[in-house]
Amino acid sequence: MEKFKVIIVEDVPLELKGTLGIIRTDIPEAEVIGTADAEPAYWKLMKQQLPDLVLLDLGLGGSTTVGVELCRQTKEMYPQVRVLIFTGEILNEKLWVDVLDAGADGIILKTGELLTRHDVVAVMDGKQLVFNEPILRKIVERFKRSVGSQLYKQEALVDYEIDEYDERFLRHLALGYTKDQITQLRGMPFGVKSLEKRQNDLVQRLFRDTRGVNATRLVVRALELHILDIDNLHPDDE
Repeated sequence: MEKFKVIIVEDVPLELKGTLGIIRTDIPEAEVIGTADAEPAYWKLMKQQLPDLVLLDLGLGGSTTVGVELCRQTKEMYPQVRVLIFTGEILNEKLWVDVLDAGADGIILKTGELLTRHDVVAVMDGKQLVFNEPILRKIVERFKRSVGSQLYKQEALVDYEIDEYDERFLRHLALGYTKDQITQLRGMPFGVKSLEKRQNDLVQRLFRDTRGVNATRLVVRALELHILDIDNLHPDDE
């Protein structure tokens, strides 16, 4: 790998020392041209000399949003500069999503394997979305759960003979729509009486004992059977 220039953004002196040690020992191609512990110092460095890579901690001065905005502004102003997040925010998954939306080239969590030459080389070679093992495990777990949920739903739709209109009807009931509001949805060719009949038919299919089953219990049952996915309850265009 050819030599490249790096700016490190880190506000904890001990962690900065550790990062510098990793780079000196494992990534000799990297030339650290500056370090910054806050936003003003970072932009001053960027004006002096553009790096090839910014190694960016997110928790600057106790604020995680500063790191996200630094990433976003850097990628907007200097799209050729790689931004690799190196963060101790190991539980804040929403923050990971925010910084990926901001254009980060990857995220390395300060746990487990830490920063490796392999990860840095991957970023410098243009690979997108570089992650180390701790975050990869979480991504794989979420992926497996997502696929499992989709399979459960497909099986439930078949087992209980749920058609497109049944699913739309149940989903909008779960979102708090009245039957009258559901009839106003685009492509829903039913009146209120037809929806009441459809609801009764769904109750018969989903319950052994149908006594006292109202719309709320019907929706809960649809969630239990994975006919509806609680993480993907979105209304249709009206």
